[in-house]
Amino acid sequence: MHWLSQRLSVLPNTFLLAWGWQRRFLCVVCGALTALAMPPYAFLPIFLITFPALVWTLDGALEPGTGKSWANARAGFFLGWLFGFGYFLAGLWWIGSAFLVEAERFAWLMPFAVLAMPAGLALFSGVGVAIAALLWSDRFRRVLLLAACLTLSDWLRGHVLTGFPWNAFGYGVSDYLPLAQPASLVGIYGLSFLVVAIGAAPAVLADVKPIGARLRALAIAVTALGVIAVYGSVRIWTVETENTDLDIRIIQPAIDQKDKWRPELKDEIFQTYLDMTERPLGGDARVGAPRLVVWPESALPFLLTQEPGALFRIGNVLGANTELVTGAVRAENSPSGPAYFNSVFVVAGNGTIKGFYDKVRLVPFGEYVPLRDLLERLGVSNLAGPLEGFEAGYQQRVLTTSERYPFLPLICYEAIFPAAIASAAGESSFLLNVTNDAWFGRTPGPYQHFAQARMRAIETGLPLVRAANTGISAVVDGRGAVVEELVIFERGVLDAKLPQRLGRTFYGIFGDLPVLFISIVLVVFAGLSKYNRYSRKN
Repeated sequence: MHWLSQRLSVLPNTFLLAWGWQRRFLCVVCGALTALAMPPYAFLPIFLITFPALVWTLDGALEPGTGKSWANARAGFFLGWLFGFGYFLAGLWWIGSAFLVEAERFAWLMPFAVLAMPAGLALFSGVGVAIAALLWSDRFRRVLLLAACLTLSDWLRGHVLTGFPWNAFGYGVSDYLPLAQPASLVGIYGLSFLVVAIGAAPAVLADVKPIGARLRALAIAVTALGVIAVYGSVRIWTVETENTDLDIRIIQPAIDQKDKWRPELKDEIFQTYLDMTERPLGGDARVGAPRLVVWPESALPFLLTQEPGALFRIGNVLGANTELVTGAVRAENSPSGPAYFNSVFVVAGNGTIKGFYDKVRLVPFGEYVPLRDLLERLGVSNLAGPLEGFEAGYQQRVLTTSERYPFLPLICYEAIFPAAIASAAGESSFLLNVTNDAWFGRTPGPYQHFAQARMRAIETGLPLVRAANTGISAVVDGRGAVVEELVIFERGVLDAKLPQRLGRTFYGIFGDLPVLFISIVLVVFAGLSKYNRYSRKN
């Protein structure tokens, strides 16, 4: 046993004994390596290396029980920020590619975006680790404390200001369907808690305790992982996923972002959509059955309601029993001039508009410019494109197709906000996500975006219909299983049946409240425990 203990201490000592620039460098590297768990890499075992390394680094940097709690908190914030900066830099570097689409105007901004966004997002992980460091101990419960604090910081990141919950740690299991199923109970933030707690559990192997006690603690984590895998497998195999009678046709035109808004290509792009919509039926589609055609976000390079003959031509290719859902820019007159909205339209088979939805959550600097007046005084303006940005819609709401299939429209990154979707979905039959990820080319971005939209299906039990300009377009059932898929940058038509909804999930009813409650209780318990130990010593 003594020999085993010596062997187990080799790797931990690398982090426990690191100091100065070495410690800071290791934190950044561990954060960056953690991003390998995110799609498209999906290297889940990395959690078993990087989270224990973070625990060992904190063990070496902090002095629990010495009355230096606030010094520990400062050190924890700095180390947590470094870990988060590495994580978000490695996981979100691809955002810079959007600035190269119009390189002559925006390329100079790319370094600022690539570095500034990770630096800002890392503040949340810094706060989470700082709270954990404030209450740090040398016992196994510090692993649960770290998991609770990082879960709370992830939740805050998804809600503070406009919120940006991209790449919460729980998405590391998105490509492992059985391990992702607990999202139907605890959502993505519950998965984040489980991922951090189980991933960091091997850190106890370096504790100054009998080897038997350390192995028992590790066995608890292994058992928890087994329970999760069994639950997920049972849910996948036992939940019924029959199809409805609604045929879905998704159009993925794979139009390059540089060509999308060129005036001379307007008619050609529109005709491409019409031709692809008219293709012979494929899959299990039946002639005469109700059908829904879906075009992606901002599919039309013009204002649908102001383009002469556009709705008439759409009606000609739809015909009876077929409706279209398409992303398009909507204009509305206001006292201060025309206002533009990033919208979804439902068009009936006769070419009339049945309803529309205006996007509520706009992308900062992509669809609107925060603090525009200040930026214009600094000489930085018109970052949101040729329409000077969009106005936000009033609220998320359900639309209806074929009179029997209500759906919740999600435009672009609206699909990454879990609680908002769960509360707005109501009695929807499915989620419908239209997006345009062409801005980001063949980078991890489109894969990460699809994984997050897919997680919403598991959380709500609702099938997902997703149309993306350049991919990934897919039909996903309520278990998160992909029914049909068009890969990235493939021009094609996807025909599939709409799967039935699975019924309301536990997460769909209670949202994030249970996970937030458990995380806060763990933090409070850690605080009381530390206070009691400190009081007994004095």
